[in-house]
Amino acid sequence: MPVIRDPLWNNIRVDDIAIRLIDTTTFQRLRYVRQLGLAYLVYPGATHTRFEHALGAYHLARRTLALLAERGELARVDPRESAIITAAALLHDIGHYPFSHALEEIGALDHEEVAHELIFRGPVAEVLTSALGGDVPARIHALIRGQSTSPLQGLISGSLDLDKIEYLKRDALMCGVPYGEIDVDRLLHSLAVVDDPATSRLSIGILEKGLAALESLLFAKYQMYRNVYWHHAVRSATAMYKRLVDDALRAHALVETDLAALTDEGLLHRLEAVDGTAPLLLALRGRRLHKRAAEIPSVELPPETEWIAMNPSLVYAAETALARELGMAPGELLLDFPAKPQMLGLDIPVVRRSGDVERLTMEGIAGSVSLPTLSAELYGSARRLRVFVAGSREVPGDRILRVVKRDGDEIAERLRAGRQLLD
Repeated sequence: MPVIRDPLWNNIRVDDIAIRLIDTTTFQRLRYVRQLGLAYLVYPGATHTRFEHALGAYHLARRTLALLAERGELARVDPRESAIITAAALLHDIGHYPFSHALEEIGALDHEEVAHELIFRGPVAEVLTSALGGDVPARIHALIRGQSTSPLQGLISGSLDLDKIEYLKRDALMCGVPYGEIDVDRLLHSLAVVDDPATSRLSIGILEKGLAALESLLFAKYQMYRNVYWHHAVRSATAMYKRLVDDALRAHALVETDLAALTDEGLLHRLEAVDGTAPLLLALRGRRLHKRAAEIPSVELPPETEWIAMNPSLVYAAETALARELGMAPGELLLDFPAKPQMLGLDIPVVRRSGDVERLTMEGIAGSVSLPTLSAELYGSARRLRVFVAGSREVPGDRILRVVKRDGDEIAERLRAGRQLLD
């Protein structure tokens, strides 16, 4: 069995089906899609890609299935499931856009939906159907979307899926930060196939002895969001990139359905071909990131402010209007309010030491962290509303914040009526 050397997991052994999938042009594109988008402009080591992350998820799937089989946990599971799960782990990010998740924030189709065409047609589909069966593309896509009835669904998409374990460990290593430390061995050895009391079906659960390791994963996730994924400079670059692509889509210089076929550099070259002098493109290429003009934690904001996270079209229009009112060019003022509602979400069966199976949700479980209160506090402290502006110019940050705290319907009505936002 061939071995791939990896900086995180050392030796990754790959079976024949995995080799065939890896060798497809569809999968090879992931070599050129950075895992953390534009985070490398802040953390120089963050140049790792979706390719090695997918290999890592595949490795963890094989490792976990071996542990479950060793303990007899797979006795009640269809033997075909193991091969399907490892293929799903390898392919779970096949539909990612250039620079990772950013384009989904401007309304582009979710990468899990983009994966449909790539899994059902073309070279990946040919490998899956010839090696595993004609029903396998549909089964893998359901696993990736978290909609499968497979007992092993939780390994691919769930509270404790292998994707989370892999990316937290890899991202922390490559960024050179200590925040993603997770007790992987404890977690994997604590996984079990259980009778889920909520669904009366077999599913992935966790032994009670693994709860402390699960809590460590939640804290690692919070720390990575606060210090890496939502770092102010990372979000500035991301906001610039989103606006740059949005401008091109609105001008019909790009077509959304073509985006998932491009690599990071491929998209930038496409944008350069459209307008190589675009200020945002030149600024990103030269790492001249927009500066923070204002910032406020989400816990200090009214619920009405959520329109900035939920309505990309309204955000685009408001940014343009605010820039115009302040004598700035379109794209020189950007609003950013990232959202990840299920960042610390939990919903997984727990096998208590008594042998009883109890479902751990955000309501908590006896003897574990009080998750509802903790989750809300951590999410609120990690999340920031920011106003970014080009250069070092002075803008009335407090005044802009007063505008964006308004209800989205009011903002939309003012824009429709051609009224000033800053009055």
